[in-house]
Amino acid sequence: MARVTEALAAGPVNIRAIASEVSNERPFFRIVTNDVATTERALKNAGLEFKLYDVINIELLDRPGELAKIAKRLARAGVNVESVYILATKDGKTEIAFNVSDAKKAMEILKLT
Repeated sequence: MARVTEALAAGPVNIRAIASEVSNERPFFRIVTNDVATTERALKNAGLEFKLYDVINIELLDRPGELAKIAKRLARAGVNVESVYILATKDGKTEIAFNVSDAKKAMEILKLT
């Protein structure tokens, strides 16, 4: 974690969300940042292995059931949610980022285009 966060700080890259997981005995991070190009450059310069994924952001009312509505719309359209991040909650709204199987289709379904 130190190597990754130090590389991003030197970028300078602002981390919006971060999660740590282990797959096949190998740890990895899922990170949402404020700048994809700078993130890529910072991780390359540090010699770190990484993969880039498209994420879509959406702002929801901060109340029960709002995320369920979005999940149902995506499911009906055959779009799989591969990861989800809560980025911020403020003034009665919650900003969420999704990594999905088909970002273009998800954006159309959620009317983000």
